[in-house]
Amino acid sequence: MTRSKPTIVDLFCGCGGFSLGAELAGFRSLVAIDIDPTLQSGFAKNFPLSKPIEGNVAEIGLADWSLLIGKARPDGIIGGPPCQGFSRIGKRRKEDPRNTLIHHFYRHINLLQPKFFVMENVEGLLDDENIGVLMSAIETVSDTYTIIGPFVVNAADFGAATNRYRTVIVGYNPNEIDALEQSSFDGVVLAKSATVRDAISDLPNPIAMDPKDKTNLGWAAYPAATSRTLSQYARGLRRAPPQGLGWKEARERQKAGFVSGMFETVHSPVVATRYAETLGGKCDPISKSHRLQWGGQCTTLRAGTGSDKGSFQAVRPLHPAEGRVITVREAARMQAFPDWFIFHPTKWHSFRMIGNSVSPSVSYRILSTIFESLGYITEDGAPVIQYAA
Repeated sequence: MTRSKPTIVDLFCGCGGFSLGAELAGFRSLVAIDIDPTLQSGFAKNFPLSKPIEGNVAEIGLADWSLLIGKARPDGIIGGPPCQGFSRIGKRRKEDPRNTLIHHFYRHINLLQPKFFVMENVEGLLDDENIGVLMSAIETVSDTYTIIGPFVVNAADFGAATNRYRTVIVGYNPNEIDALEQSSFDGVVLAKSATVRDAISDLPNPIAMDPKDKTNLGWAAYPAATSRTLSQYARGLRRAPPQGLGWKEARERQKAGFVSGMFETVHSPVVATRYAETLGGKCDPISKSHRLQWGGQCTTLRAGTGSDKGSFQAVRPLHPAEGRVITVREAARMQAFPDWFIFHPTKWHSFRMIGNSVSPSVSYRILSTIFESLGYITEDGAPVIQYAA
């Protein structure tokens, strides 16, 4: 056994949900690449020991990797190629150029020859009209790697407070990693699923934005609470970040009792009344916003689009008890992001970050399994992300 940290490279990293689960499982992120500087804007602060690179994965070659990581060989490659061309929501176009990025994900596997890889994408990738793209890409690495999947996971089965179904493919070199099976990546055994109440009932009320301050991340003070009034889920996500993770200012503010992402969304009185009158589990007839229920799970959080695709905001769920949409931090809690993790001063961009991300609870579980199969041991043997009891 060894206690040195194995390494990963994160392609299409976004805000870092995939990297976060990997880091918490015991890996160290060498490089994280994304073409969208806004989605990646908080990465360097949340992962101060990693190297975020703004770049097009399709244009990176072996010479670029030599400049980025020298002669280092990453133990793993992780990533979720952009999925808009495969999503069951919105327009699905076979000619969408983003569809080819799946092939580039596997091209980098052939270039770097890691011991393993994990790819995540939407369920729609498995539809008849799309699965051929995936299988032809997998075929380019199947001589070297044992392939597990594709299989579908739900973030709620891995401890998150949201129903979020995703396709996962795991590949590993059988000459370097102990044998794995699909059952190795089953969700955690839960006495009950984490609920909306577990996730957000301890958070402060939304606060007003200061239009003159373009850097404020929406810090608000936690309400008074005791360990008995906090769910296990909330206690886990309130934990301070482990060494090597987290922005210094976020650490200090959290220690002082503040959490970010609490800016309000201002609704007109008519809209606020309509939202308040929408029954739990139902959708507002005009906005199509789903009303959450305290005892249920959050619906899948959508990303919306960037400015290059029209700047369309995704429909946001409604708070279970108030006539408003949920805040950034409430969305992050549903997805199992810890409270020290920061997003963007603009709510729209923050929701894009969260909606595009892999739930850290999913990536933590999957990467923990691989971590152990590599022959490494965790420092304390306990998960950093706490699950509902």
